Amino acid sequence: MAENVERHVSPRARLRPVSESVHDELSRRIAQGQLPAGAKLPSEPELAAELGVSRASLRDALRVLEDDGLVRRVQGSGTYVTRRLRASNNLDMNFGVTDAIRAAGMQAGIEGGRHWTEPAGASEGERLGIDPAEDVLVVERIRTADGKPAVMSRDMVPHSLVEGRPGIVEHMLTESIYAVLERELGIVISYGVASFRPVQADRTLAARLAVPRASLLLYLWQVDYAETGEPMLSSHEYHLADAFDFSVVRRGPGRRLT
Repeated sequence: MAENVERHVSPRARLRPVSESVHDELSRRIAQGQLPAGAKLPSEPELAAELGVSRASLRDALRVLEDDGLVRRVQGSGTYVTRRLRASNNLDMNFGVTDAIRAAGMQAGIEGGRHWTEPAGASEGERLGIDPAEDVLVVERIRTADGKPAVMSRDMVPHSLVEGRPGIVEHMLTESIYAVLERELGIVISYGVASFRPVQADRTLAARLAVPRASLLLYLWQVDYAETGEPMLSSHEYHLADAFDFSVVRRGPGRRLT
């Protein structure tokens, strides 16, 4: 009996010969640094004329380069060269940005750290199980991969946890907050509950992450719980869409017929 097999065909395999040569030429320029990460490509008419091809062939090549993770197209702004590698982040596993970057073979770093204290407010108070008038410590940092911004994180813990212990706050600016909580306070994070959605970079995020305004970001907000079941950490992360590959295990539906 013949089997009906669905085969995956890579985007590159569907390229016409002219588009494939354009794809190869632009890939070579990116690999050799002639088009460095963050560089904006010439407009489509200019680039098509330079390469001696039609705009349709150029668009086909750019589409596959975007699928390859080598460029990103920002509506109303243009096409930009991205990073060389992406960090894989499995969303059903709770581990930090630093671990994801290192797992991809890149150097993880932290820049632009700053902190302040403010009232929790209704939303964060509910997430952390504290009174809205109670203060929280806010720690904001830029997480880098091979020296380039990849994530802006804003983490909040009840200020009562660190009150009178400025050394802990300084450690949080430059280290994994999970590690600091465990080492300095004996708080082990057992699990986190996260939600995420795509957003566009506003003026502040674009400046902090060194990307054009309206660049696509993945916004992830999470509450982390200690082994006791108490909420300890509320996090807001803005991930550059071209810096990470995200995956999630979708369970079920399982057996439905008996």
